[in-house]
Amino acid sequence: MPTVEVGDLKDDDFLLDVREDDEWQAGHAAGALHIPISEFVARYGELTEAAPQDGRINVICRSGGRSAQVTMYLVQQGLDAVNVAGGMQQWEAAGRPVVTDAGGPGFVV
Repeated sequence: MPTVEVGDLKDDDFLLDVREDDEWQAGHAAGALHIPISEFVARYGELTEAAPQDGRINVICRSGGRSAQVTMYLVQQGLDAVNVAGGMQQWEAAGRPVVTDAGGPGFVV
């Protein structure tokens, strides 16, 4: 499983958040693309349009399980994808910003 640590991510790295809507609304990484795992296959085209053509897709969920599934799927499709170790829990613990859609402070549920 290709994996990246939260501390190794740069602010401008492409981030795909596969958590469900309620988790996203509580708080997420600014600039992340949100496609819930439950809708992922149906919305796959949104990812291919938004992702950098020759860049890596960093996939994140709450703790790393769901994002691992999506990462494996993307790798099977021939895309450069990695699972963010520890997910949003690790993101928050590392002091990275968690925001709401309105731009205010958020939290990880």
